[in-house]
Amino acid sequence: MKEDKSIGKSYDLVIVGGGVTGAGVFHEAVRRGLSPLLVEANDFAWGTSSRSSKMVHGGLRYLKEGKFLLTRSAVRERQRLLSAYPGLVDPLDFIMPLYDDHGPSMGTMKLGLSLYSLMAGGKQHQIFSKAQTLEKVPKVRRANLLSAVGFKDAQVDDARLVLRLIFDGCSGGGHAFNYTKAISIERDVKGNVVGVYLRDTETGLKTLVKTSAVVNTTGPFAENLHPSPVRGFHIRPLRGSHLIFPGKLYPLDRVISFIHPGDKRPVFLFPWEGCLLLGTTDVDYTGDVSKEPCITMDEVNYLMAGLAHILPDFKVSMEDCIASIAGVRPILSKKKVVASKESREHVVWKDKGLVTVTGGKLTTFRLLAFDALKAVSKYLPRCSKKNTRLWPGSGATPEIAAKSVFGGGFVKLSSKVTRRLLGRYGDKLVEMMALCNKEDFTPIGTTRTLWAELCYGAGHEQIRHLSDLLLRRVRIGLVLPNGGMDYMDEIQTRIQPFLSWNDAKWIREKKLYEKVWKDAYAPPGQQRKLVK
Repeated sequence: MKEDKSIGKSYDLVIVGGGVTGAGVFHEAVRRGLSPLLVEANDFAWGTSSRSSKMVHGGLRYLKEGKFLLTRSAVRERQRLLSAYPGLVDPLDFIMPLYDDHGPSMGTMKLGLSLYSLMAGGKQHQIFSKAQTLEKVPKVRRANLLSAVGFKDAQVDDARLVLRLIFDGCSGGGHAFNYTKAISIERDVKGNVVGVYLRDTETGLKTLVKTSAVVNTTGPFAENLHPSPVRGFHIRPLRGSHLIFPGKLYPLDRVISFIHPGDKRPVFLFPWEGCLLLGTTDVDYTGDVSKEPCITMDEVNYLMAGLAHILPDFKVSMEDCIASIAGVRPILSKKKVVASKESREHVVWKDKGLVTVTGGKLTTFRLLAFDALKAVSKYLPRCSKKNTRLWPGSGATPEIAAKSVFGGGFVKLSSKVTRRLLGRYGDKLVEMMALCNKEDFTPIGTTRTLWAELCYGAGHEQIRHLSDLLLRRVRIGLVLPNGGMDYMDEIQTRIQPFLSWNDAKWIREKKLYEKVWKDAYAPPGQQRKLVK
């Protein structure tokens, strides 16, 4: 067979799966001084980790379920992320209107939020009168309105968090490859892991990597490598979907959290990257998990009914919608209950050097990484020296990076833009400055994304397809109308110097991108015709 010679022959650890959990394991393994390889069968963050609600939750909902330790852990991890990645993970205020005809009472919310503040080590909430609520949330439903509570949480660009973890890990000595599938695990006569067979999903090149430790973080695909060891306990894929609207329709500086009148689930309308996101749903997913999921009309109707309930005077329709996203959550289920009642806690399975970790939440990915590495530690070499370059508490700070980048006066960016770029790229912002021209540090259309980010992603972030670039390295495919296709000529002109694509390849990629966007990200009923 033809071998892929870009991948090394031997690693201390192989991580299978390039979502936030795999990225967290990879990053932590590098930090501990190990030599890890991460492989992802699609693109990095292709699955749920680019299709989440973009929130770094402190675990307020877990208090209702009596899971105090889980809430404390989530609050601490949220604070750690806010401290480690300012500009990527940022504080975000929430407001929840309270009514006397449905939803939680003021007494219940005050008790829960007081505990929440106690665990966070500082006050995290405030109470708004009815008049203040009407002022802060124009057009909110007035009927039976009592007051509102406000509380603090955080927001993230989920895909960029994954990419930051992976590329920082690569800078620290790890290796990571997208579009590389783990076909099977090689074992010795005693059943211990001795290697992993890998295949490039596009070129077909294969290789056997020697290792004594594998961590399986493939989410919905986890049982393909490691069948559940517990009888009747299997992955239950659940779909969560969002609708995206232009931010100018209803300017928001905080999340509106409300209880859906249909099933009493919490739903959110929140600002993100200059847009409004409405979500999320929580339903069983029966489709092929290897295909890109998409929102259904039942979910659209559910979300729009919720929006009409909380903001009855907000005149918005699906004609205003510019995009949608749908992700599949890998929930571990033994006995089926209503989807929204399933536990989000993670599980760890061990099998002679193969460890599977699945479930969990975006906020607590680092805790999952710790558990995974602890479970596989017996098969890892002892490392006496840790990699001090990696987070937490080290690496480029805004002051250091800004001094090194802007000291020569190449281009002057605002402190807000500098903070944003440092959060997303860390000290690689220096490379971006060297790679791009002054004119590249301007926004793409009405978005907050700079042309320089597009150019840098094309040149340095393992781009195989246009969708990798427009949907995950940057997010203009979600926040611009028509998936950004109205900018396609300028996109090609700007990034062509950084990609070795001939004219035929460009034509194929543009057609492929438009099809992907139409099938999985376009608002239902607003699909554009394919390029001829």
